[in-house]
Amino acid sequence: MAKKFFLIDDDNDDRELFLEALSAVDNSVVFYYAADAEDALEKLDTKSIDTPDIIFLDINLPAMTGWQCLSKLKSTDSSKNIPVIMYSTSSHSRDKNIARDLGALCLITKPHDYKQIKTVLSTVVTNVNTGELDNICKQFSY
Repeated sequence: MAKKFFLIDDDNDDRELFLEALSAVDNSVVFYYAADAEDALEKLDTKSIDTPDIIFLDINLPAMTGWQCLSKLKSTDSSKNIPVIMYSTSSHSRDKNIARDLGALCLITKPHDYKQIKTVLSTVVTNVNTGELDNICKQFSY
């Protein structure tokens, strides 16, 4: 069965780079995206997308922040068990702690180059349904 990734990010360039890298790593992965938290929550709530295996969630989103979205995801029965990786330009230790406190696996700082993004996504694709995502976060939470 194909793995399903859901990226919630308002930056079109970041979404395109993420998708390009993900496709290069494994073109069988089903990719969903939302440009804001409200759209993401609606897609999950109405089941207009299949339940993703993992969610990558940006912190800085318009209207509802990534933190607010994460809180809603983790307090909703249909999404509380979906692993969430906060995926942001932030590398502040405070943000990493907030991510864990709100129920995310971790915060991964968006890599600045294509090769790094592919490395992160390759590791996540390989381990997304194995229970090894905590180790991935230790490896890439820089």
